[in-house]
Amino acid sequence: MTKVIQFTGLSGAGKTTLASGISKVLSEMGFKVLIIDGDEFRRTYAADLGFSRADRLKNITRMANYVNRQKSSYNFIFISAINPFEETRQLLRTQCAAELVYVKCPLEILIQRDTKGLYRRAMLPKEHPEYLGNLTGLNQVFDEPVENVYVIDTSVLSEEEAIETIREKCCIPF
Repeated sequence: MTKVIQFTGLSGAGKTTLASGISKVLSEMGFKVLIIDGDEFRRTYAADLGFSRADRLKNITRMANYVNRQKSSYNFIFISAINPFEETRQLLRTQCAAELVYVKCPLEILIQRDTKGLYRRAMLPKEHPEYLGNLTGLNQVFDEPVENVYVIDTSVLSEEEAIETIREKCCIPF
């Protein structure tokens, strides 16, 4: 049986870093692991969609279908996506039996980290050519996960501590 874990959180919180860290260890142990990165998935399978609520729902629906098609080939599937709505996280939970890990980090720290320069762009004046008007958590809504969720706060845990906590909470063997 394939274990599916969805990592949700704002941009720069550490979703892909943690999924990759766990994946590396599991792969070295001989497990087959697939990481679905939200940005990459959108570019590949949902480039026709925008960032409205309806389009985000379509994107996650496509992702759920993709996950279910891949299940027979992998021991673990990690979904690393902002996935800002409780409704869409529930969709993955229901359709893919995905456990939920909320990779939490205060907005102030994410703005300081700003690994992709997205927060800087989202805080520019609207008329600026580089303005980003759809950054989740800053100028678009992010529903804080409240049900059936493991919370990992990357502002207080090191990468190693976060990986160990996820491993314990999600019963991942290593």
